[in-house]
Amino acid sequence: MNKVEGLHHLAISTGDMKAQIEFFTEKIGMQLQALYWMHGVENTKHCFLRLNDESSIAFVHNPDIEQIASHIGQSHAGNAGANSAPGTMQHLAFKVQDDEALYHMRDRLRSQGIPVLGPIEHGLCRSIYFAGLENMTLEFAYSKEPIDNNVWIDPEVVELLDISAAELARYKQPADYSDQGGQVSQPAADTPGPHMTNYPPGAYARVISIPDDVVLNMVDSTPPVKV
Repeated sequence: MNKVEGLHHLAISTGDMKAQIEFFTEKIGMQLQALYWMHGVENTKHCFLRLNDESSIAFVHNPDIEQIASHIGQSHAGNAGANSAPGTMQHLAFKVQDDEALYHMRDRLRSQGIPVLGPIEHGLCRSIYFAGLENMTLEFAYSKEPIDNNVWIDPEVVELLDISAAELARYKQPADYSDQGGQVSQPAADTPGPHMTNYPPGAYARVISIPDDVVLNMVDSTPPVKV
């Protein structure tokens, strides 16, 4: 059974934290939930903007990020139909409830001088598209009903990707996993992975070797403001 219930947060790097907070609160209407020093990361600020009680968009900022250049077609797509490098965010789609909410957001954005394309009817969802700050491509969308994988998996694309019938059946209904109660040991740094990167030499192996019970409480988890 799928244990993933939705988005908790998507963290995005920014060179201008205040501008992103301004955009997502004033232009889109999201509430600022949290703004604090990122746990365990030197000189780095973290913010959360509310999608709902369980899901947020997060931003990460430090002075070094400001110096990293964006390149359309590499780090950013520039629009929802363009290319970006493997592993980067091509576009970000936010869920709304229905047509009324979709037009509400279109009016809100257009009234503030932001061009919006759509709605476009995709069959499995209906969407509008617009630009965010720092070359982000953004979308609002909703689906009238759950996506049916019996009608939305194209046999031609399956064949082009060289997906066998057995593989397709497995993808459509992943195998159950027997719960181990959190007792599976940490893989070593030399296992196939994939692995987290951009650590100083030797640091990654040391980090993943820290006992789990130590990791649980390795940062200060108290809120920055006492009430």
